[in-house]
Amino acid sequence: MTTDTIAPPTFSLPEHRLEGPLKVTGAAAFTDDVPVPDPLWAGFVASPHAHARITAIDTTAARALPGVHAVLTGSDVGGARFGRNVLDWPVLATDVVRFIGERVVAVAAESRDLVDEALALVDVEYEELPAVHDPSAAVAPDAPVLHPGAADYRVLRGTRPAVAHPNIQGHLVRAKGDQDIEEALRSADLVVESTFSTPRQHPGFLEPHAALVWLEADGTVRVVSTSKEPFALARQMAAALDLPVERIVVDNAFVGGDFGGKGLAALEFPLYFLARATGRPVRAALPYSDELAATSTRHAATMRLRTGVNRDGTFVAHAAEVVFDGGAYAAAKPSPQLVLGGGIATMSAYAVPHTRVELTTVYTNTVPGGHMRSPGEVQSVFAGEAHVDVIASRLGIDPVDLRRRNAARAGQPNAVGETFTHPAAVEVLDAVRTAVQWERPRTHGRGVGVALYQRGAGTGRGGVILRAVPDGSFQLVTGSVDQGGGTHTALRRIAATALGVAEDRVVVVRRSTRESLFDNGVGASRVTRILGEATIRAAADIRERLAVEGMGDTAIEARGEYEAAGHAEDSSFIAEAVEVEVDTETGAITVVDAVIAADTGEVINPTAHRGQLEGGFAFGLGAALMEELAVDDGQVVTGTLGDYKLPTVADMPPLRIIQVRAGGTSGPFGAKAVGELANSGVPPAIANAVAAATGVRLSSLPLTAEAVHGALR
Repeated sequence: MTTDTIAPPTFSLPEHRLEGPLKVTGAAAFTDDVPVPDPLWAGFVASPHAHARITAIDTTAARALPGVHAVLTGSDVGGARFGRNVLDWPVLATDVVRFIGERVVAVAAESRDLVDEALALVDVEYEELPAVHDPSAAVAPDAPVLHPGAADYRVLRGTRPAVAHPNIQGHLVRAKGDQDIEEALRSADLVVESTFSTPRQHPGFLEPHAALVWLEADGTVRVVSTSKEPFALARQMAAALDLPVERIVVDNAFVGGDFGGKGLAALEFPLYFLARATGRPVRAALPYSDELAATSTRHAATMRLRTGVNRDGTFVAHAAEVVFDGGAYAAAKPSPQLVLGGGIATMSAYAVPHTRVELTTVYTNTVPGGHMRSPGEVQSVFAGEAHVDVIASRLGIDPVDLRRRNAARAGQPNAVGETFTHPAAVEVLDAVRTAVQWERPRTHGRGVGVALYQRGAGTGRGGVILRAVPDGSFQLVTGSVDQGGGTHTALRRIAATALGVAEDRVVVVRRSTRESLFDNGVGASRVTRILGEATIRAAADIRERLAVEGMGDTAIEARGEYEAAGHAEDSSFIAEAVEVEVDTETGAITVVDAVIAADTGEVINPTAHRGQLEGGFAFGLGAALMEELAVDDGQVVTGTLGDYKLPTVADMPPLRIIQVRAGGTSGPFGAKAVGELANSGVPPAIANAVAAATGVRLSSLPLTAEAVHGALR
């Protein structure tokens, strides 16, 4: 195992992003830029109520407005619903609205101004119903049932599990060791209990959701979308619209950022009905006010953790109850269990003999929750790593020593039963301990905090088409979008290495779902692993055929496909240490130094690799100190980016990155996942640093100056 400090790289052959020239010159075509002949614009009437019955809709005046070509209500779309796994979100609300911002009426007109004029002429009458805005109220015995027909909702994969209360979206229990966790806890010398909470967040991508849909003469449905999962979108549209999936062709343009939020596609469904009704292409792009108020967000969560420990610091048993606020619909969650699997990560880096982690997602009359970078893990790792420091304080043991004592070693199962062959938990801890000068005394108001985290590689399948062209070049065809992470640049580098040729001889071409091989889509830190391995397989085939056949006047084509299951050896370990200065008069927190030590295997794209770690740290910094999509009585009140604060480069501290190479992975050339690795540990590291600096333990995010000031007093 080796440890290297990563500096900004210098290459004899510079590492160029494939799409870089297009983006920096403004020539890159995003969804809103794609030209089509004679398009219409779409807009929507949204519900002003969190929970209400629709009693009447009058669209007469809107329909009569010159230039308006369609005005559709829920009855016009046949009650169609959509979702990534469970189809519970209506394309247009038919009888009931369940959150403020839900779409009720869709309009298509010649211009955006005409759309706005028509929307103002639509009159919707409502009868308000009792609403529930938090999970505890939603699962009370007398709570209104938000989805009486939930048992009849279509599910795309698996079967919807039975739940204990009709307002529960999903439920999952992961346990190991003694099945009586209470008995296991009682066997320890001490049981430490902590409760934490985290708020909703918005992904904060630059490009809002947008879509363009039209129908061709042969019945083909053409879609251009900001979705990062073109094949999944085609499948979801086929299910929601009762169409053969072969009739739906998704051909995405550039995607301007994601951070998990572009997994849910919602615009495409009403646009289909508008395009069908008008016979013309229809497009829409959300204003950012709608993005913040009415698209999927990170789930707010509450977490109750109990850990049994012996006096020497050994973890004996751990129990966690994690409750996610799922909002009005579960449609944004792709998992069959309809929970966030990352919620199990409260103690994922540690060897704990007896564990029980219970995850529950609950329907409420609020904006639906969905996936966002490290879904479920930002919440659970904040709770778990702050909880470890609480345990250390109770026992009088140094927090790093406590982590080292309990960190999962080779051959030891971690808290959720995964056994690692090359875990780097101790190595990354030691690296940040040294780099941040952990033992150096700090003055009052200065403190250092640390967090340890383990993340598995994403699963799924995907494929590429690789062609050897007679002119000596190679063409790599993929249906995977590049949402800004550098996917296509990495695939070119992998292809060139596997073929043994210069990178400039490989051309990466993105094609539609009809012209490329299936791909699960960008997400779960899986793309380099899955498509990289698929590319290596295709390259091996090409090399073998070229050796036998030579290169004639026609292209030689090979297809590479790969399916990745969850293997513990593919896990990445990371430790993060931060030093803060806290103004004890105002409570203001300033991060003055930060260190990341990460085991991410072989680095294929050094510039992009560093960018992912730096960007992940910035993402975590926002979650720690400022980001909260605040909801009051069902209404999102941080409705603009002026209200919803995102971190900028001015907020970033000096940041050092240390690469620890532990080996043991099935990724291409030994690469491991990095895309969602750095953000989850930042909030607990900062919370632990604040506690070290002031003695104040904050249990809710974000860690604001007001919260520190109030706790100090």
